[in-house]
Amino acid sequence: MKAVSDTFAETYKRQGAWSDLTLDQLFKKTAEAAPDRLAIADAPDKAEWTGGEPRQVTYGEADREIERLAGFFRTVGLAADHVIGLQAPNTVDMVIAFLAALRADLVVTPLPLHWRQKNVVAALNSIGAKGFVAADRVETRMVGNDARDVAADLFSLRFVFGLGKEVPDGLIELGTMLAEIGDDLILPDSDRPSASDHVATISWTRSGAESQPMTRCHNHWTAAGEALLREMELDDAPRFLVPYALSGLTGLGTGVLPWLMTGGSLHLHHPTSLKRLADHATAVKADVVLAPGPLVAVLDQAIAHEKTMIAAWNVASPRATNYTPRHRMVDVHVADEFALVAHRRPETGTPVNFPPGKQFGSAGRESGPALVEVNVTKGEEGQSAQLSFEGPMVPGLKWHQGAGLDDVAGVAAKNVGEGVLETTLKPDWDGETLQSFGIPGQLAPGIGDLTAIDDVYSSYPDIAEAAAFVVEDGVMGARLYAAVVPTPGRVPDAKAFFAFLDAQGVDLAAIPNRVLVLQSLPRQADGRVDRERLTLRTQRLPSKVA
Repeated sequence: MKAVSDTFAETYKRQGAWSDLTLDQLFKKTAEAAPDRLAIADAPDKAEWTGGEPRQVTYGEADREIERLAGFFRTVGLAADHVIGLQAPNTVDMVIAFLAALRADLVVTPLPLHWRQKNVVAALNSIGAKGFVAADRVETRMVGNDARDVAADLFSLRFVFGLGKEVPDGLIELGTMLAEIGDDLILPDSDRPSASDHVATISWTRSGAESQPMTRCHNHWTAAGEALLREMELDDAPRFLVPYALSGLTGLGTGVLPWLMTGGSLHLHHPTSLKRLADHATAVKADVVLAPGPLVAVLDQAIAHEKTMIAAWNVASPRATNYTPRHRMVDVHVADEFALVAHRRPETGTPVNFPPGKQFGSAGRESGPALVEVNVTKGEEGQSAQLSFEGPMVPGLKWHQGAGLDDVAGVAAKNVGEGVLETTLKPDWDGETLQSFGIPGQLAPGIGDLTAIDDVYSSYPDIAEAAAFVVEDGVMGARLYAAVVPTPGRVPDAKAFFAFLDAQGVDLAAIPNRVLVLQSLPRQADGRVDRERLTLRTQRLPSKVA
């Protein structure tokens, strides 16, 4: 399924923003030129947080594994444009499964690691997924068991595959299956015209009341990768260290795509501590280290060798602060799943604010095509301004299994023209330039509309009413809290409350950081919960937080 009309695609290609290469073809190009070069490497502590010992593969080895797995997908009955879900941490096996699905002309929907069974079922059902690949475990969570339950709840799901060494019964263990099959599977050459214009992935927004699918073709992704590469000066075959889950625009757009486009080595990391990340970067002599913006200064000081730091700032991050890095540094502002803007940090150490309009990158790069246009829509009197995006990087919303998904109440974005997304994001700007996408302290990571969480908290038997609210945090940008009013005569137990949420399969991002017990919820004149007062009360009276 093509992501945009032929007219739009030809316009982008004529501008030089799009090409005829798919993501898999980018990989194969390097595999043919440098088959013995290291392609992908697991983190050394892999066995601590998922099944299997760490391994690494060259481009030639990875290409053969991708070919066999792609042939297996087609042999079992997965056809072009079938959707396959993928929920796994950063491992070699996960990246190979991702690229194999693309080589088989499937559409991959990488799912956030914090999603639980209910979230996964709802997402896969809404887009008509036919297959699902899941890790055996992520830390103490048995993701493979959840995947088996997803298959039981979703009858349209034809195949459920497992990655790792602890795959439960009921899942097809890909490693064992491919070892038994050997090299007999042959993948027919794809005869799909304009393959790079077809949908490659469906990712999921995190800033609306409901998760919303975003459709991206191969060229949408390469435009995102190019926006970052414009700001970097890299040697041949650079080494990338990526600690972000490969499930959205940050992990894929700023981690995987630059790796594919430069033919370097991808070193995967699962974040547990800054020290481990710094030690990992030093051990592999990473040329490029991706890290959360608020932590990049500490990490930069802990890594001695020359490198480029990519500081990722999402819609929930605090404002970027002045910092003069030891080496090169690129600030990447990521607007949920809609778009990203990258700027090289100047020698002064002051973050670059950028005006709305077409984004070309840092000064002096205006000769290339604009990869995204950012516009601020001024709201009516008393309403906040909102952001809209358009251009070669911006995804679509339509999918043949999900007509009208942009019309669902509570979504974060709507199409207002081909290639144009109008969003609910409220920008942090001074009337002339943007500092970031989203206002710090107003959105918790992975969480959209707070009203959608209130009923979840209120469903606990000892709670009469509840409200979710956010408290500004210097590192996370904002943390999610819960204010609860006990049922008369009852005293809610905090540990029991958290156990209840876990038993209900609540999205891990919706688990509150702390709980505030009140006699009543503060309300505005129209009866709505006054979340701002809750935030102020918590920040001023931390001793009241249980």
